[in-house]
Amino acid sequence: MRILVVEDEALLAETVAQGLRRETHAVDVVHDGASALERLDVNDYDVVVLDRDLPVLHGDEVCRELARRESAARVLMLTAAADVDDRVAGLALGADDYLPKPFAFRELAARVAALGRRARPAAPPVLERAGIRLDPHRREVYRDGRYVPLSRKEFAVLAELLRAAGAAVSAEQLLEKAWDEHADPFTHTVRMTILKLRRKLGEPAVVLTEPGVGYRIP
Repeated sequence: MRILVVEDEALLAETVAQGLRRETHAVDVVHDGASALERLDVNDYDVVVLDRDLPVLHGDEVCRELARRESAARVLMLTAAADVDDRVAGLALGADDYLPKPFAFRELAARVAALGRRARPAAPPVLERAGIRLDPHRREVYRDGRYVPLSRKEFAVLAELLRAAGAAVSAEQLLEKAWDEHADPFTHTVRMTILKLRRKLGEPAVVLTEPGVGYRIP
């Protein structure tokens, strides 16, 4: 998934981002509400992890603006206040879920994953096609029963191709979902990742190139 973390505590923001990246997500980080809206103007995010007490523009205003735009991004709101009235108010603003601080990262990751499933069309818990079996929860991939060790980016790209159910996925779409904002769209990053993925999956080649369109698994 593509995730935006909006948190003014820099250490906490980076800790959350690194943890989510280990879960194979592409994660961008900003530290105030105005910067969050700027990122949301240019990128399509599946989930926004949004601190409520933000500088420049309060998290409540960010949440209201996302609701006004009818954004498809799901919002997990974070706050140091844990009373029921505060949680109810956050949900009333348009947040999809609410997590008080301090929190265990495992719980945050589970809530993000649940929101991500709601942000996309329903997909089976295990993705299977053309002899490939990908288990997102175990982070395991098999080709015709053979275990295939993949890097996080290779895993994320393969998951996007399998979710497309035979349709072609453009390099731009793969960059949007599997890489964060630091990826250079003018490099051959996607092509090199596809080449490595093909090599690891073995013969016969299962990831096909559609010239001028993208990549697909038939």
